[in-house]
Amino acid sequence: MGALRFSKDHFWVRIDGRHARIGLCGYGLVALGEVKAVELPEVGDRIERGKALGELESRRSVTELLCPVSGTITAINLDLEDTPSLMNDDPHHDGWLVEIDLDDAAELDGVMSSEQYEALVAEDA
Repeated sequence: MGALRFSKDHFWVRIDGRHARIGLCGYGLVALGEVKAVELPEVGDRIERGKALGELESRRSVTELLCPVSGTITAINLDLEDTPSLMNDDPHHDGWLVEIDLDDAAELDGVMSSEQYEALVAEDA
C-alpha cells in the first residue's frame, strides 16, 4: 500500500489507487486508553465519510469510529475480534480496522498529509 494520510479525528488512511486501509492513529489511541473491544461493519457494507463505521470500547469510554472517506468495505481486521489490543500495540500496521474501495478519490483532498497531521498534533500538545 502507498501513501499514508490522516483525518482530524485521528484516523489514518493508507492509499493504494482506489483502495484504502483505515485505522486509528496512535495519538488518538493514547487519548482513549487500552482497547477492550471493537465493533466493525460487514464486508460489502457501504460507508460514508464522516459516518460511523463501528465502535471502539476502551477502559475510558465507548467511541464511535468515524470513517474519513466513503466507499464499500472489502475487508475487516478479524484479528481485532480476539485481540483488540493490536490497535494499541501496532496501530499503523496490525491494528488496522477496515479496507474499502473508494467511491471518490477526490475525497482524499479532505485528509491531511503526514506533515499537516504532525502540525495538528503539535497544536493539541
